[in-house]
Amino acid sequence: MKIIVAKMAGFCFGVKRAIDIAFHIANEKRKGVYTLGPIIHNPQVVEMLTNKGISPIEDLETKRDIKALIIRTHGIPIGLSKKISSSGYEIIDATCPFVKKAQHYAKLLKEEDYQVVILGEKNHPEVKGLMSYANDNVIIVDGKTPLPKLKTRVGIVVQTTQSIETLKKVLTEAIELANEIKVYNTICNSTALRLKETEKMARKVDVMLVVGGKNSANTTQLTRLCNSLSVPTYHIETSSEIKKKWFKGAKYLGITAGASTPEWIIKDIAERIRDIGG
Repeated sequence: MKIIVAKMAGFCFGVKRAIDIAFHIANEKRKGVYTLGPIIHNPQVVEMLTNKGISPIEDLETKRDIKALIIRTHGIPIGLSKKISSSGYEIIDATCPFVKKAQHYAKLLKEEDYQVVILGEKNHPEVKGLMSYANDNVIIVDGKTPLPKLKTRVGIVVQTTQSIETLKKVLTEAIELANEIKVYNTICNSTALRLKETEKMARKVDVMLVVGGKNSANTTQLTRLCNSLSVPTYHIETSSEIKKKWFKGAKYLGITAGASTPEWIIKDIAERIRDIGG
């Protein structure tokens, strides 16, 4: 069985930047430094960082010894940012620059008096942050259900890990509901390229492995894409989940990974497959 690993698999620019920031601080062995929520959606990386002394907390009341907070790649709501600043904690901002750009555009649309529509997952931390930069009547859409009634002037921003196909679908619907539409395509280029490469690979192999956190939106999106192409697909986090029976009769195996998946996990999985005949 031949193993093919996607070139775009693994850390994107924003994630690598955040991880470099966090581990640099961890190596300084400072006390009282935490991440506000998991810095990325990968349990193994979060555990490594915790072992180095920087663990995630979900709110400011969790710990009393806070001296500095690392802001996760997904960003945080503007109100929470102000609360952290007023509390006197040092802020170490590891928000992805592409997420920052989406936040800026959401704020700009609000100021220009557009009804802001965010394409994304309502409960995702990035979207929660974007919502705080828009006005009170912000609408969250996922591309799966019909759009609600819209105002005359609509401004659209996109969660950075959404697909261009979903954005096209939403725009097609929005054109019939609004007179004026302003769109900021804030989809990360890395996401688009990763999806494109994964689709091309999935059409050529017998089995696909999608590697990444089970709580990762973009990794789940890759899994859905592969499943939609009717290729046997398995979403795993580590090599310990691999089952030999998955590859019975397969000649070609494709491996792709989400933007929060470190290279060492991908290599470990490929090595495990070689041990069982890849």
